[in-house]
Amino acid sequence: MRRFVTLIATWWGTGFSPLASGTVGTLAAIPLYLVLARLPLPLYILTLVPFFFFSCWVAGAAEEIFAENDSGKIVIDEVVGYLVTMTGAPFSWRNIVLGFFLFRFFDIVKVPPANIIDRRLKNGWGVVLDDMVAGLYACIVLHLLLRFV
Repeated sequence: MRRFVTLIATWWGTGFSPLASGTVGTLAAIPLYLVLARLPLPLYILTLVPFFFFSCWVAGAAEEIFAENDSGKIVIDEVVGYLVTMTGAPFSWRNIVLGFFLFRFFDIVKVPPANIIDRRLKNGWGVVLDDMVAGLYACIVLHLLLRFV
């Protein structure tokens, strides 16, 4: 189980990147998005919800394995955040790249309440929830840009 949690939490090892593991983990989320993007929106969301809960469990278990709170090696939260960002966005490479940069921006800046969650929740929920909030902000901006720009 330890090996499984490590593999999933680091999203196939990308969390071990010596530089910008969150960015590398987000890039590694794109192939999963490419598979899920073919689903109708309700099924995409229906897939995303259990993946969120699974990710919280995996992140919490990985914190114990790594003996670190919100370890930089844990990047499954970036995967969730990116998938949230891309929810409902029309499939195109332009949108994939735009969603990537928007998510990274909001994940790094940690606009409230993401910064509060990041500071106060010190478990798997906290690891994933702040990225989910960043993903929600990025999703909103992405849809506004697609609609008005």
